[in-house]
Amino acid sequence: MPKSIKILLAEDEPSLGQIIKESLETRNFEVLLCEDGEKAYKTYKSEKPLLLVLDIMMPKKDGFTLAAEIRKEDKDIPIIFLTAKSLTEDVVKGFNIGGNDYLKKPFSMEELIVRINALLKRSKNDNNTEPIQLGKFIFDLKKQTLQIDSHIENLTHREANLLHHLAKNKNQILERSLILKKLWGDDDFFNARSMDVFITKLRKKLKEDPAIQIINVRGYGYKLIY
Repeated sequence: MPKSIKILLAEDEPSLGQIIKESLETRNFEVLLCEDGEKAYKTYKSEKPLLLVLDIMMPKKDGFTLAAEIRKEDKDIPIIFLTAKSLTEDVVKGFNIGGNDYLKKPFSMEELIVRINALLKRSKNDNNTEPIQLGKFIFDLKKQTLQIDSHIENLTHREANLLHHLAKNKNQILERSLILKKLWGDDDFFNARSMDVFITKLRKKLKEDPAIQIINVRGYGYKLIY
């Protein structure tokens, strides 16, 4: 039998936490269940899980704070937020901090499992990514940086992953629905508006090289050209 994949689950609602833990364990995941953010951080440090599932509203340390602290140490570990929050600013904040996905309660276990598997697969595929030349920039996905001459621009986790996919498909249309499902988990209107915000941020950070453009191909998606 393949070795179990270790997942850290931070959820302060005991019944829900136990349901998620038992459901994931039936799929051969090893689940480290923590009921507050402080315990979750200590468990992350000692156990080195491969993926984090974090509730946002937790005692001692909330999910956003926990994720921000972990992102300072590990820019690559996949993070899924679980929350009852549904405001746009909360979702955008989660992605800016470095979250990879955002699942609103109530949710189905099958949906959570699909998203976990998708993130683990993507993480595995991205592990060997080397810095690439992007016009006058050097783009480093692992460090989440854009460098032009001696200036280094730091990117958020979401910005870096979006730019990575645009760069892999340079001079080709990156289908809007495809990238939304891959990076946001769903291609609904809410996530589409969030992606537009990130595209605008990337355009500003790439403006030092006028030859680089991110073009909106109406009705289809985006194209990175240079």
